[in-house]
Order: sequence, then C-alpha cells, then structure tokens
Amino acid sequence: MILLPGAVLPATLAYGALLDVLGDEVEAVAKDLEVYAGEEPPPDYALDVESKGILRAAEASGFDRFHLVGYSGGGASSLAFAAKHPERLRTLALLEPAWAGNEGGDPAEEAVWREFERIVALPPEEMMPAFVRGNLGPGVEPPPPPPGPPPPWMAKRPAGIRAFIRAFKAGELDLDALRGFTAPVYFALGALSNPDQYAKIAERLAGVFPDFTLEVFEKCHHFEPPHRVESERLGSSLRDLWARAETVSVAG
Repeated sequence: MILLPGAVLPATLAYGALLDVLGDEVEAVAKDLEVYAGEEPPPDYALDVESKGILRAAEASGFDRFHLVGYSGGGASSLAFAAKHPERLRTLALLEPAWAGNEGGDPAEEAVWREFERIVALPPEEMMPAFVRGNLGPGVEPPPPPPGPPPPWMAKRPAGIRAFIRAFKAGELDLDALRGFTAPVYFALGALSNPDQYAKIAERLAGVFPDFTLEVFEKCHHFEPPHRVESERLGSSLRDLWARAETVSVAG
C-alpha cells in the first residue's frame, strides 16, 4: 500500500494513527509529495510529477500491483495516477481529493475555485488561515493552531499549495479512463467539510467509477480527517475495500 498526504502535513505525521491501526497486516509506504522534493516546486509542476513519484516508490518497494490511498492533494494525484496506470492498482481509496477534473460545471463548485485562486494570492500569514477556512463547511470552526513555533517544513507549504492550485486549473483528468477503472474505489467524506467542494466531487465520481463506495464521517472535516481522528473506523473500511478487491479478483 502507498499512502499520499495532502499539501500540509508530511506523510508520516498525516498517517501515523492509521498505520498504527493497520499494524503489520499491510506493507505500507507513507510517501511525501513530490511538490516538496526541492526547496521550491518545479516551475512546470503538474500532477504527472506526482504520478511519476508514485511509480518510483512502487518500484523501489517491489510493488507490482498495490493499494493506493490519497488525501486532498494526494487524492487528486491518486486520481491522476489511476487514470494513467490503472493496471497497477488493486484498489483506490480517496480521502477528500482536492480536485477531480474541471468538467463539473457546477456554479457553486466553480465559485469555490475562484475563492481559492484569490486566497493563494494573499501573503502567507493571511493565506494559510483563509485556506483552512475555505475547506470547511459554513459555521465550522477551524482547529486551533498547534502550540509553539511552526516546524521547518511548514515554510514550504504556501508555495506548494499555490503549485497545486495552478496544476488543478491547468490540468485535465481522463474521465473516460476512470470509467474503465474496474477495481474497487472508496471515498471518505467529512460531513463538516466544504460541501460545495468535497461533496460535489464525491457525487461526480460516483457517476464515473463502476465500483464506488462512499462513506460519510459525520464528525470529520478536511483538517480533522478520518485517517487522523477516526483511524479505527477508516482502517476497518479499508480492510473491507481490500477484501472486495480479492473477491473481484477471484470472480474475474
């Protein structure tokens, strides 16, 4: 299994609780995003950069076919990978992917993206709080910032988030390829996240993937996601997903 984090926390911090729940039953690689591999994102950064990084991680780990789990920006990267390399995946688990193509056409969702474009143009000290609020549902309070000075890796996050937003705006997702993706797909949705983004993405992808399961976590939002605050429940859902893959494989 390969796990991709979002644009804020490093992979080991994002997935520590979930990996503790899963224990030794899976060979797991918590992989950091390629957007942070250097001091600055590549000027031509696109999600294909993340897809190539996933392939390198799989080859280095000896994974021919594997389960892929992606959250937020990592979820968008996982969708791009599934469209390009479906033969490598046994299952796909999407934890509120930040983007699922530009073909939605929903006015509310388009307004979300216009607001994110405005937010990423702000100075970093204004951008990060606004970015957090933009991912939450109406009236949902953002989590308090952690105590103490920010960790060194946090300095890269504003540039990384900007790079993702640019990549999403310019990107294309091969929905026809995803319609032919026959492995089981799981989507975890926080009920307290921005519904004009994540719920609409879930609704759209439910009409794309042939084998799609949606699970709503009533007490979660994008910055208190299931893999961190309901890791036991998510771990159980992932085990069910993997069992389905075995059933599909045997039936095939």
